[in-house]
Amino acid sequence: MSTYSKQTVIELLLEKGIVSPTQMDQAKIQQQKTGDSIFRVLPRLGFIMQEQMVEFISDNADIPRVELDNLIIDPKVVQLVPEELARKHMVIPVLKIGNNLTCAMVDAFNIYVQDELASKTGLTIEPAIATENEIKKAIDSLYVAKSSVLSNLEETVQPATKEIDEISVALGQENVPVEEAPVVTFVNSMIIKAVNEGASDIHVEPEEKTLVIRFRIDGVLHAQTSPPKQYQAAITSRIKILAKLDISELRKPQDGRIQMKIGAKGIDLRVSTLPTVYGENIVMRILDTSSIRLGLEQIGFQEPILSRFKKLLDKPNGILLVTGPTGSGKTTTLYSAVSTINDPQMSIVTIEDPVEYRLPGIRQTQVNVKVDLTFATGLRALLRQDPDVIMIGEIRDAETAQIAIQAALTGHLVLATLHTNNAAGAVTRLLDIGVEPFLLSSSIIGVLAQRLVRLKCKECEGKGCNSCAMTGYKGRTCIFELMVLDDAIRALMLKKASAEEIHRCAVSAGMQSLRDNGMDRVAQGVTTQEEVFRVTQEE
Repeated sequence: MSTYSKQTVIELLLEKGIVSPTQMDQAKIQQQKTGDSIFRVLPRLGFIMQEQMVEFISDNADIPRVELDNLIIDPKVVQLVPEELARKHMVIPVLKIGNNLTCAMVDAFNIYVQDELASKTGLTIEPAIATENEIKKAIDSLYVAKSSVLSNLEETVQPATKEIDEISVALGQENVPVEEAPVVTFVNSMIIKAVNEGASDIHVEPEEKTLVIRFRIDGVLHAQTSPPKQYQAAITSRIKILAKLDISELRKPQDGRIQMKIGAKGIDLRVSTLPTVYGENIVMRILDTSSIRLGLEQIGFQEPILSRFKKLLDKPNGILLVTGPTGSGKTTTLYSAVSTINDPQMSIVTIEDPVEYRLPGIRQTQVNVKVDLTFATGLRALLRQDPDVIMIGEIRDAETAQIAIQAALTGHLVLATLHTNNAAGAVTRLLDIGVEPFLLSSSIIGVLAQRLVRLKCKECEGKGCNSCAMTGYKGRTCIFELMVLDDAIRALMLKKASAEEIHRCAVSAGMQSLRDNGMDRVAQGVTTQEEVFRVTQEE
């Protein structure tokens, strides 16, 4: 392998026809404007690929090629070069042996950069070469660590110290060991940031070389600045301790719960762990009891669906189903419904998995399979409690469906959720799990299907601003289709008609489809056509 100078490498690029003279002249003009290395400017202008440039220099000069994506770098080595200096010159320290520090660079020929690094570190600099994209990625991931998780935390989430202290006291963490304090602070602050941004879920996702943190906001996941991979085990253990899970059990999924207060807010977090090849994946569902909007109008009901739905709630008996995929707001709709009809002269009971929000004046029971308290067994017990209205968190099987139908036929109003795409699909779903058609036709009074759509940000009207994290959306509302059963639909049910036939019959009788209801909201200017199409793709 021959050794060439920077100028000779440039001449070789021209001699071998990899870069044309015209392209080189354009690159030099751009270089004079920006002050960047010619080896950054050429790929940036599209005259040569970054990878091709790096391989060419490595092949024609005595400079080693470093593949940063496949290299594990000691955080202590990274700390030898300040982040500001690393970003300024596009360098990343990768290895220290004695007084020699190997640094990957875009321009490994730059003697002035090497001198500045040597002066800053007091070490002899050994240049290596890597692509600009690789170096940027390494800087973004490795300089998060700084000197500790705490410094990473302060840069990443920057919560109010008072809020952190309040959580620590509430969770009994105010006197943790010094070496654990940064991790405790990180977890607490991550939760605070998620709550303050209105996230519904926190995802802690281990990958081969990184630990990814993502928040689900308005139904969409958003990546957060990630902590260093080496703190994965400590962060995972801290969350599991808070949720009262077995930190020694790494092979089985676990479920737990964290209860806390942030200021005046009561926060519940449902914690789920799942073993993966790179460690335990953790998802925390945030239940902010202070922010739940209960009330049919508040969650998106508008006329004429609002009046029709209220008429169904006024009926003394029958089954009213709320359908939709996971995360479409079904439980909130049920809570709003029972809050609407709640009256001191009525007895309203629920069976849920889990109880997400406490409702005053309503008896709520949580499923507990460990003591054989399932939806079916709990429902049987509720029927002996002399209820007027029964809310079932979800109908999952034929047994629960049969008991719900029996309750409806014996004078109870039953509200329940079901996982189907549209209103008509609820009927065929219950038929598929074995419910007799004549029982369905005589017990179901209506089916409400729904989706959540994101609202256009009021601050920027959908253009994108800091308030909406440049997405153009902030907050969500529901769109609905309400199928009220009539004789024609009941006749189709008895014949075990398809969901398509039932849907067409309902539409001909005046039912507005989900998409059409969504387009009404588009016409009102509160959401976009793209958002409505996104959540109603099956139509």
